Amino acid sequence: MAVIPQAEAGHSGVSWSAVLAGAVAAAALSFILLILGVGLGLSAISPWSYNDAPIGKSAVVWVAFMELASAGVGGYLAGRLRVRWANVHADEVYFRDTAHGLLAWAVATLLTAALMAGAVRAALSGAIDAGAGAATAVGATVGAGAGAVAGKGNGGNPAGLAASPAAYYIDMLLRSDTVVPETDNGALRAEVGRILLQQPAGAPAMAVDDRQYLASLVAKRTGVERAEAERRVEDVHARLVKARTDAETAAKNAAEQARKAGAQSALWMFVALLLGAFIASWAATFGGKLRDADSPLPRR
Repeated sequence: MAVIPQAEAGHSGVSWSAVLAGAVAAAALSFILLILGVGLGLSAISPWSYNDAPIGKSAVVWVAFMELASAGVGGYLAGRLRVRWANVHADEVYFRDTAHGLLAWAVATLLTAALMAGAVRAALSGAIDAGAGAATAVGATVGAGAGAVAGKGNGGNPAGLAASPAAYYIDMLLRSDTVVPETDNGALRAEVGRILLQQPAGAPAMAVDDRQYLASLVAKRTGVERAEAERRVEDVHARLVKARTDAETAAKNAAEQARKAGAQSALWMFVALLLGAFIASWAATFGGKLRDADSPLPRR
């Protein structure tokens, strides 16, 4: 039966004080470098000449540097500050130093994630949220137009109709080369807007009864021939459908680009964290060797 030396039996193989010291140092350095990176990134962005490619690459490089530097410092301190183990084989010392660096990196990572949960979420899903917001904005814009034409404000004009997406297409329908009395113009515009916005976004053509009714309103309002009014209604409806389809396509493309950006950000962060774990372990073994080299105590 093997006899465990008394010096080793009563002591843990992990020096938690050294691990926590290295972890705190790594977390603090990571936070400082993050603030510096934000400052450098904002100083490099100009609203007059926007180019996201260099900023994206530099951000990846900076995140990698931030992780490697903080992990290296934390691992080195964890290995250099740990207690010296007497009567322990060199291979076991190497393993313990590696474990100290890995533990320091793990604690620092958890501490940083807990303190900067908002920043981590923004890095991983902020772009996705922006893409989803772009898609929502398209529906909200169309909905705002429908809501604007549903009510009336003072003077017989629909509330907010002048700023709604439907206002331009209503103007196209009701344009006239002659002076037309403005009698109850707000009620007419509201009715035309409701008919236009009630059409499905992907409908290839307007319903026959709606088209004919709008044509009669346009002919009465503008004084053009009935055939010309029907052509105008079909043309305006086609433009409206195209505009809505283009907006939805642009929103989907933005959401897809945001999804890809979020996925790439997550993958690069994973790679950086993984490299940080290796660097912290290696730095701990380096610091441990220096710690033992400076100690006059013998080691078996």
